[in-house]
Amino acid sequence: MAALEEEFTLSSVVLSAGPEGLLGVEQSDKTDQFLVTDSGRTVILYKKPLGSWSVKQGQIITCPAVCNFQTGEYVVVHDNKVLRIWNNEDVNLDKVFKATLSAEVYRILSVQGTEPLVLFKEGAVRGLEALLADPQQKIETVISDEEVIKWTKFFVVFRHPVLIFITEKHGNYFAYVQMFNSRILTKYTLLLGQDENSVIKSFTASVDRKFISLMSLSSDGCIYETLIPIRPADPEKNQSLVKSLLLKAVVSGNARNGVALTALDQDHVAVLGSPLAASKECLSVWNIKFQTLQTSKELPQGTSGQLWYYGEHLFMLHGKSLTVIPYKCEVSSLAGALGKLKHSQDPGTHVVSHFVNWETPQGCGLGFQNSEQSRRILRRRKIEVSLQPEVPPSKQLLSTIMKDSEKHIEVEVRKFLALKQTPDFHTVIGDTVTGLLERCKAEPSFYPRNCLMQLIQTHVLSYSLCPDLMEIALKKKDVQLLQLCLQQFPDIPESVTCACLKIFLSIGDDSLQETDVNMESVFDYSINSVHDEKMEEQTEILQNGFNPEEDKCNNCDQELNKKPQDETKESTSCPVVQKRAALLNAILHSAYSETFLLPHLKDIPAQHITLFLKYLYFLYLKCSENATMTLPGIHPPTLNQIMDWICLLLDANFTVVVMMPEAKRLLINLYKLVKSQISVYSELNKIEVSFRELQKLNQEKNNRGLYSIEVLELF
Repeated sequence: MAALEEEFTLSSVVLSAGPEGLLGVEQSDKTDQFLVTDSGRTVILYKKPLGSWSVKQGQIITCPAVCNFQTGEYVVVHDNKVLRIWNNEDVNLDKVFKATLSAEVYRILSVQGTEPLVLFKEGAVRGLEALLADPQQKIETVISDEEVIKWTKFFVVFRHPVLIFITEKHGNYFAYVQMFNSRILTKYTLLLGQDENSVIKSFTASVDRKFISLMSLSSDGCIYETLIPIRPADPEKNQSLVKSLLLKAVVSGNARNGVALTALDQDHVAVLGSPLAASKECLSVWNIKFQTLQTSKELPQGTSGQLWYYGEHLFMLHGKSLTVIPYKCEVSSLAGALGKLKHSQDPGTHVVSHFVNWETPQGCGLGFQNSEQSRRILRRRKIEVSLQPEVPPSKQLLSTIMKDSEKHIEVEVRKFLALKQTPDFHTVIGDTVTGLLERCKAEPSFYPRNCLMQLIQTHVLSYSLCPDLMEIALKKKDVQLLQLCLQQFPDIPESVTCACLKIFLSIGDDSLQETDVNMESVFDYSINSVHDEKMEEQTEILQNGFNPEEDKCNNCDQELNKKPQDETKESTSCPVVQKRAALLNAILHSAYSETFLLPHLKDIPAQHITLFLKYLYFLYLKCSENATMTLPGIHPPTLNQIMDWICLLLDANFTVVVMMPEAKRLLINLYKLVKSQISVYSELNKIEVSFRELQKLNQEKNNRGLYSIEVLELF
C-alpha cells in the first residue's frame, strides 16, 4: 500500500525558476538537508534554509549543485566549464576553490559511498579527484555527432559505481552503461517498437543484482520498461533492446504542461501530470507489479513537470512554491494493491485502488473495476512474486511459462537471454520452446509469438527439436514466424516447405501489408524507363541467342513478336508485392531433396504455380541485367536457385500449367530462355576443343628458351 502524506512548503518564494523550472534538487550529507539549484545564479541549502550562495552577475549555473559525501563539501559548475567547491563556512562563491575544465559538463553525480563523478556533454566520465588533479586534461568524445544527452542516473551495485545515461539523435534513443570496476562502457540502441513517432518525455530507473530496469514515460501517456543487463555478454557489440508496455494511459498524451516519472522502489512509481486532457495536474503513485493506481493528489496551481525524490520525500514546484510531499510505500502485496490493508491516511489525500483494464476497446483507456472483480482478474492472471532469488534462472523460466501471462513470459525470456550463457543453455531453450508449444496446444488463445521469435533467433533450435512450432505457425498463418524458421532451421521436411509455399502464395496483399516481414533479401523493384529499355534489349538478346530459321516452333516466334506493348511492360515489372517476394525468397533458400519435394509441389493450385513461375522468370531477367548474373541486396537468391526451382515447378505441374490460357505467354518466354541457353552452351562446346589445344601447347613451354615468338592458328 502506498500513501501520500500532507504536503508542506520548503520555500514560499521560489528562487529564479525559469520557464523550465529548477536545475535540480540534490541530497546533502545530512538526511534532512537538501541542495536546491535554480536556473539562474543561486544555490540554497535547505532545512529552514541554512545557507545560500550565488555566482557573480553575468555568470550562470549550468548544472545542479551536489554534495561530496566523502568530504561534506559542495560542488557546482557555472558557465559549463567552471567548477567550484565550497563548504558551509564559505560565504562568497567568488572566493572559493575554482577549476576551469577543458570541456563542457553535463552533470555532476554523487551518491553515498563513492566519490562524485563528472559527466561531460560528449559522453566522457571522470572521477572528481582525478579531474581536479589535472583540470585541463583532454576529454575524449564518446557519443556521435548531433547526439545529445537527455538523462542520467548513478547507482552503486555490489559496492561498484554504475552510471547510465540516455542520448537522443534524430528521434532515436541510445543507452550507455559505464561499469567503473571494469572500465567497460556498453552502448545499447533503444527500439521504440511499433509507435516509432512517439517521443519519450521522462526517464527513471531502478536496479537489482542483474538488471537496470529503465522506465520511460512516452508521449502516448504510457509507461514502458527496458531491461538492461549490468554485465552484458558482449560489451564491445552495439546491442538493441526492445521496450515492453508496463502501464497504460497513466497521463494524458495531450498534456499541456510537462510530465515526470520517478521510481520509488521496485514495485512503485510516482507520476506527475494530467490524467485527462482537460483535468488538473496530479501526483499519483502506481503499483507496477499489480497494475493498480494506489493514491493521487491534485495540484491545482500547476507544476513545472519536474519531480525529485530522496528518502521518503517527493519534491516539486507547485505554483510558485517548492513543495515537499512525504510518502510511504509498504511491501507490495495483493491486499495492499487492492487497498485492503489498514493504513492511516490524511484527509487531504485521495486514496484509490483502481485496476487497469487491459481489455478496454479504446486501447489506452482506464477501466475501473470493483475490488471483487479485481481479485478475480488477478487470480486469473496468477501474478506471483518470487521470494527465492537463489533459484536458478533456468528453473524460474520453465516455471513461468507454464502459468503466467504472455507479457510476463516475454519479460522473463528477455531476462534469461540477456544473461551469460551457461552449459545447459541449449537444453533450457529446447525445454522452454517445448513447454510453450504444449501450452499453445492446451490453450488455443495462448500464442506467445514474440517469445518464440526471440528463442528462434538464439540459433540453437532446429525443426527436429521442435516440430510442433512450424505446425502451429502454419495453423495461425503466421508468415513472419514461418519466414524466420525457414531462415534458421536447416532440416525442414519438404512437405512443410511446400505448406509454407502454399500460404505465402495464397495470403492476400492486404494481410501482408499489416505483417512485419524481413526484407533483407529483396531489392528495390521499382523499374524506371531506363531499366525498361535495358530489359527489352535483354529480351531481344535472348530471342537472338539462336537461329530462328532452325527453330521448329515458328508459331511461338510469331506469337512472341506480336505480343502487345502492355504485356512487354508487364514482363519487366515484379508480379508480386515486395513482402511476398521476401517470403518466396526464403523458400528459394531452403534446403530440399528433389525426390521428396516433387510430389508435394503437385498439390499446389495451378494459378499459384503460375504466379511463382512469373516471379522466378522476373528474377532471371533481373540477373541477366549485369555481367555477374547476380541480384542486388543482402543475401538474395542465386541464379542456380532460380533455375532449379523453375525446373522443379515445370516438372511437377507442366501438364496442368500448359492447359491454362493465362500461362501461355509465360511458357513461351521460358521456352525462349531455354533455347537461348542451349545456343550459348553449344557455342561454348565448340570453343572447348580450341582451349584444350592451347593447354597442350602451354604445357610444352618448358622446352623453349627465354624468348620466342609464336603464331597460333585456330580453325
